[in-house]
Amino acid sequence: MDTALSRELSIPEDVIESLLSTSNSSSVDEALQILTETSRNDKGRLELASKGILGAVLKLLQSLDRESAHHLLLLSLRLLRNLCAGEATNQNLFIELNGVAVVSSVINNVEFDCDDSGFGIIRAALQVLANISLAGEKHQRAIWERLFPDVFLKIARVRRSETCDPLCMNIYTCSDGSSELFTELCTDQGLAVIAESVRTASEVGFGEDWLKLLISRTCLEESHFSVLFSMLSENIASDNLENLEERFTSSQAYLLRMVSEILNERLKEIHMNIDFALYILGIFETAVKIVDFHTRGQFGLPTGSASIDVLGYSLTVLRDTCAQDSSAVINSLIDKGFLDLLLSLLRELELPSSIRKTISPVEGGTVDSELPKVCPYKGFRRDIVAVIGNCSYRRMHVQDEVREKSGLILLLQQCVLDEDNPFLREWGIFCAKNLLEGNAENQQVVASLEMQGAVDVPQLAEIGLRAEVDPNTKRTRLVNIT
Repeated sequence: MDTALSRELSIPEDVIESLLSTSNSSSVDEALQILTETSRNDKGRLELASKGILGAVLKLLQSLDRESAHHLLLLSLRLLRNLCAGEATNQNLFIELNGVAVVSSVINNVEFDCDDSGFGIIRAALQVLANISLAGEKHQRAIWERLFPDVFLKIARVRRSETCDPLCMNIYTCSDGSSELFTELCTDQGLAVIAESVRTASEVGFGEDWLKLLISRTCLEESHFSVLFSMLSENIASDNLENLEERFTSSQAYLLRMVSEILNERLKEIHMNIDFALYILGIFETAVKIVDFHTRGQFGLPTGSASIDVLGYSLTVLRDTCAQDSSAVINSLIDKGFLDLLLSLLRELELPSSIRKTISPVEGGTVDSELPKVCPYKGFRRDIVAVIGNCSYRRMHVQDEVREKSGLILLLQQCVLDEDNPFLREWGIFCAKNLLEGNAENQQVVASLEMQGAVDVPQLAEIGLRAEVDPNTKRTRLVNIT
């Protein structure tokens, strides 16, 4: 950078001298690049800390308030980021010199409808603060008090993944170690920031897991999912039937997708409560009313349709919730008609493809008014069977209720291959085993039908059972063959 530009930007002479002499260079631009490279390792950071370069960089940032200085702003922030990467001397000096206010001012001075260089500045500024936040509670509180909630919210509304990731890192790191700051995060103001971050991620994605960590902390470890889900709605009137298909938003679908992924990854760590499960059931019931079950889905989740994705991800959340050892949660779901709804949906679906191929068109029914429903996404039938299988595991009352609702044969029919439902056969066998294991009445029903030829269940052998006639009682029964 030449002398004229230095004067135009009003860069203090002592700052220029410090940067040039330390880097042994002839321009500020070159000095910043050399010092950034030097500060990439511990030795270099320690050496620069002893020379007080951090103070010079903060002064430089305060003088670079023009759009023509974007390039130098970015170089300065990258140097500052490196200087504060695990170097306690620089991290502490940053706080003493009110560095949070300086960096916050840089962020606020950037036009948020700017070009890529402007977003690069915001990202680099957030990375500086992220490195500072790792130094401890004092540093985290300084960041929080300066940026929460207004600056955080302003950045969260930028629909760019390169700003969303470091923003979420700052929020998570600052709030995770402080019950006071986490309580603030869980207010409407804080949840609004998370909601905007979810909207951003639903549009542009994310590269790191900081947002998922925030969702895990607030929605699964704590109970703020319902508030956040409501914030992501478009407030469409419930009586507006023309907009019924648009009742759910892509952001709500994306939130459910993240919750489903987190729960599946941390199934043994996170245990869902009754209120959460019933709220998800309510979402699923609403989605069932919205989704068109006469249009065959061509894709698995996510499909790109908000309503179908909400249907699918709410079902997978319930699947994994029911896989946990919580009879209270499962009983509450069943009391609300969950099992009835699943069996009804399964009955209304067309038969699996491997069964349909063995049935003539007349048997299968071809009258338009009797056309069965189809899976709105690939895997819908499998997910229903998986939920029932999880609910039935070592729960006699659930096994009995399936039998009493004439669901045994229906579920045994799912132990087959289906083009629209990968792994249906495996989940079907799992479900059948859980329905029959330890339940003499269910075994008797299936054995009688098998012996009478009313139903052919070749998969019985795969779960270690065979139908035979008891020589003493002359009654059919299932016996173990393993």
